[in-house]
Amino acid sequence: MTRIIGGAAGSLALAVPRSGTRPTSDRVREAVFSALDARDVLPGARVLDLYAGSGALGLEALSRGAGEVVLVERNAAAAQVARRNAATVARALGGGGGAGTARAVVAAQAVLPWLRAAASPSAPRFDVVFLDPPYDLADDELTETLQAVVPLLAPDAVLLVERSSRSPEPGWPAGLELDRSRKHGETALWWASPADDGPAAPEGGVPQPEAPSQPE
Repeated sequence: MTRIIGGAAGSLALAVPRSGTRPTSDRVREAVFSALDARDVLPGARVLDLYAGSGALGLEALSRGAGEVVLVERNAAAAQVARRNAATVARALGGGGGAGTARAVVAAQAVLPWLRAAASPSAPRFDVVFLDPPYDLADDELTETLQAVVPLLAPDAVLLVERSSRSPEPGWPAGLELDRSRKHGETALWWASPADDGPAAPEGGVPQPEAPSQPE
């Protein structure tokens, strides 16, 4: 069973797709969010969860005070599960959709096309970005994805890549630099941030992916 670990929706159970995704374990998510809480970056943050699966990482951030979460997942069945989970978490947080209400939106789209479409003059900056791609994702495709993320990062953004502990270090494109890495059993976590000489991100409003279904 996957659940929200902490925050206002702590202990809430989340649905998991029957196949095609690899949920992050509770142990690894606890390590991730302990580090983020220590940095105090989540309150009010705009969060991007790529290869979102059930949405557990992004929705954990929402439970812990993020202001807005975008979940990008190309698998239609997984995206539908993420929508249901987003509605469940919104209900637990008392979200009514009004001004100032924390929210999660789901984009049922492949990651690279979404990133390229989002990198427009009206694109937002994200404060926290999660990348938890399939372990069989080619290294060069991961580097291409990281490169596409760079224009969307806030100056003090935190970026996390989750991979198999047997995978090599990601190839960091211009605009990103490695902060640290940690291994947790079969999982490796790579923390990165915008390089000082990285390209400036455009300013503006958030692109509008498909919103989650409203609770019935």
